[in-house]
Amino acid sequence: MTRVGTTASRPSLTSLFWPLPAAVDLRVVVLAWASLVIQIVLIGTGGLVRLTASGLGCPTWPQCTDGSFVTTPAMGIHGVIEFGNRLLTFVLVFVVVLMFLAVVRMRRTRPELWWLAFAQGASIPVQAVVGGLSVLTNLNPYVVGLHFVISAALVSIASRLVYRSVRGPRVERLLVPRWYVLVGHWLLAAVAVTVLLGILTTGSGPHAGAATTVQGGVLQRTGFNPAVIEDLHAIPAFATFLLTLVLLVGAVRAGLPIAWPLALLVVEFVQIGVGITQALTALPVGLVGLHMVLAGVLIAVTAGTVLSMRASAGREAVVGTQRPARS
Repeated sequence: MTRVGTTASRPSLTSLFWPLPAAVDLRVVVLAWASLVIQIVLIGTGGLVRLTASGLGCPTWPQCTDGSFVTTPAMGIHGVIEFGNRLLTFVLVFVVVLMFLAVVRMRRTRPELWWLAFAQGASIPVQAVVGGLSVLTNLNPYVVGLHFVISAALVSIASRLVYRSVRGPRVERLLVPRWYVLVGHWLLAAVAVTVLLGILTTGSGPHAGAATTVQGGVLQRTGFNPAVIEDLHAIPAFATFLLTLVLLVGAVRAGLPIAWPLALLVVEFVQIGVGITQALTALPVGLVGLHMVLAGVLIAVTAGTVLSMRASAGREAVVGTQRPARS
């Protein structure tokens, strides 16, 4: 005898996630943008911690100080700044969790979004541990530098998440000539080298993140000559600018869209101006902080520029059970 209603009485896996989106909608796009914005803001607040010498405002990790997870009056303003930066990480975690939940039902239809959201979430614990190690190692410049490298990677992931949520999955059709794509790859390499040498420049300069270590000693630096590293940093920075000019001129001559390379050129122009000015004015903290934030913006716009070289299927498109193209 057939048992009436048995199937209906069992909740399906899909119903467990209702009313989460089954396709990209405004919620997904907003959360993707929120992820990107908070990643860049965190670069700014991390810079604030470093530039106000608050890197050891919470002298231990995961607690802020022995016996307290939050800052105490004894920590002063440095404790407030460092603890505030740690709190913002929890805001990011909240947004990233929501982002992952927003695409969890799309694992088969939009796998590129699922993997990008997963990668973003998986990177945050790594970032938190490296941030803790930077405190426990008394702001070792290489550990602090790795902290920024992960932030740069997270900005790149979030940028791709925004692009794919708005434009849809990638298709193999090129929208530009192959030489243009090759220049785009050179541009990516130049930006990566610029960021890495910028990290070394900061790690060699005067902004160590705190006045002294917990033990009262002088904070360690990389040992490189700051002037030499600064000059080396300028080489890939200007190469990035020239490669972007090639993309913009090439787009104009070939009748291609110029919005992305033009936006990238504007960001680079401002970034180079800030970089030169800070070098000539003894590295004022405001300009150094702006330079760091602009580095995050540069990474995001570079990602968009390169992604725009291939066609996208549109927000409503789905991949289905096909093997997804790389994002």
